[in-house]
Amino acid sequence: MDYPLKTVSQLRPILQGFRKSAGLTQAALASQLGITQQSYAQLEANPAAASLERLFKVMRMLDVEIRLAHVPPGSRKEAPARSKPARPAAAQSPRPATAGVTKTSRKSGTAATKKREDW
Repeated sequence: MDYPLKTVSQLRPILQGFRKSAGLTQAALASQLGITQQSYAQLEANPAAASLERLFKVMRMLDVEIRLAHVPPGSRKEAPARSKPARPAAAQSPRPATAGVTKTSRKSGTAATKKREDW
């Protein structure tokens, strides 16, 4: 079955669905990818922040093929008008990746480094 994607927010339920239909837990898929369950959970929770390379790696593990298709002008169904005004652009943008982010403790002045898995 094909699942057309129009927005990045549609990736989360699709990733979860493919993983669950394969009978895999987050921990089991993470193990196959060579990462921790927490790292995979972050990717699944916010796939917009993941690199295409990582998304492709997950898709390969799930035996999912990604296809791009041209939709001729005029054949596309237009989305209905929004009833609420759009949020400001700053509120919509995803949080940047935190590779090697250093957090400083205000009390002691020492830095604690959160290391990101390289996969």
